[in-house]
Amino acid sequence: MINPFTDEYFMKKALQEAEIAFDKGEIPVGAIVVVNNVVIARSHNLTELLNDVTAHAEMQAITAAANYLGGKYLKDCTMYVTLEPCQMCAGALYWSQISKIVFGASDESRGFLKMGTQLHPKTVVKRGVLAEEASDLMKRFFATKRK
Repeated sequence: MINPFTDEYFMKKALQEAEIAFDKGEIPVGAIVVVNNVVIARSHNLTELLNDVTAHAEMQAITAAANYLGGKYLKDCTMYVTLEPCQMCAGALYWSQISKIVFGASDESRGFLKMGTQLHPKTVVKRGVLAEEASDLMKRFFATKRK
């Protein structure tokens, strides 16, 4: 039997969140948290709306997932995020002990890999899932800002 719940399937859900951010004038980053093939949290950037530099999609999704689970650790959970997490978000993901992070587009200037930020030793990272779609959305967003 074919499993429909692939990384691409869930990344499409994160991209839907990024589109919502785009429509709100937020940098279009979306994130979801999944456990046992069930989406338990979803969010997108809210930094402009909340006037809060910490209101990244990942931070919002971590909080929502922890509330759903009733605890601060996200063991056995996977976060799907359209853009490579920054070092702030990677730090929060470290403390959450999330099992897996799947991201789309790389952030060559501000991503946690470039910054050398460490994740929890048991966290698995998969990158490049629907990277082109995520990158195109970011490019489209910034093109509208430069007019």
